[in-house]
Amino acid sequence: MRTTTNLQNNSDYDVSYLEVNEAGIARLQEKGVSVSQPEDVLPEADIVILAIPDVAIQSVSAKIVPQMKSGAMAVTLDPAAPCAGHLPERDDVTYFAAHPSHPSVFNWEPKEDAHYDYFGGIAAKQSIVCALIQGPEEDYAVGEALAEEMYKPVTKAHRITIEQMGILEPALSETFGAAVVTVMKEAVDTVVAKGVPKEAAYDFFLGHINIELALLFDQLPGGVFSDAAQKAIVYGIPRIFKDDWKDVFEWENVMDQIKAIT
Repeated sequence: MRTTTNLQNNSDYDVSYLEVNEAGIARLQEKGVSVSQPEDVLPEADIVILAIPDVAIQSVSAKIVPQMKSGAMAVTLDPAAPCAGHLPERDDVTYFAAHPSHPSVFNWEPKEDAHYDYFGGIAAKQSIVCALIQGPEEDYAVGEALAEEMYKPVTKAHRITIEQMGILEPALSETFGAAVVTVMKEAVDTVVAKGVPKEAAYDFFLGHINIELALLFDQLPGGVFSDAAQKAIVYGIPRIFKDDWKDVFEWENVMDQIKAIT
């Protein structure tokens, strides 16, 4: 629906919409959007956006891609399906992937609606990553321009390979990042269970996370952890993390993660 909203009134694109789910059709109708039939629009489309879950890409694209005209572009919103080999083989079709970074924790947004746009694509600025999976080089600019409209407002589009995108997601952002954040929440819950007031624990922990992120991610040039904090880090890392935790980023393990989610 975010993609629909951002492209709906864009004069650069003549957009048709495909949807089979009744609830999805109803949501589109609320936006004044009517649903087309695949056979009426796919053979004429210059670009087809596969805005569907990873687990559905293989079965849906097997029906859609054969209907696309030669030279058209299919766009996925995630690297998992392309990396898993779930897109049909067609040498005369361009494959492109684009994914949002989501608004940074260091964004400064002057307006309230942007500040609370945690996902992005509505009002908060964000960067995106793009990959030309196959197709002529000139098609990259076409895909990037579309991605900037889908995820706007976009501050920067990073061009990377589809394999690098797979390392970023799921490996870095979900297998590692989401897992670590989930454990962080469990740690705060544990402290609350030990009697610390919940509000105090939330305020204290989130405030410390903010300054710790700023110190580590180049937001405070020259800033360093205190001597006490450095000693605590040395104490904590071997007690919390396995020695081989970085193995999640080895390609064979990334592929295991991709297979699990597709």
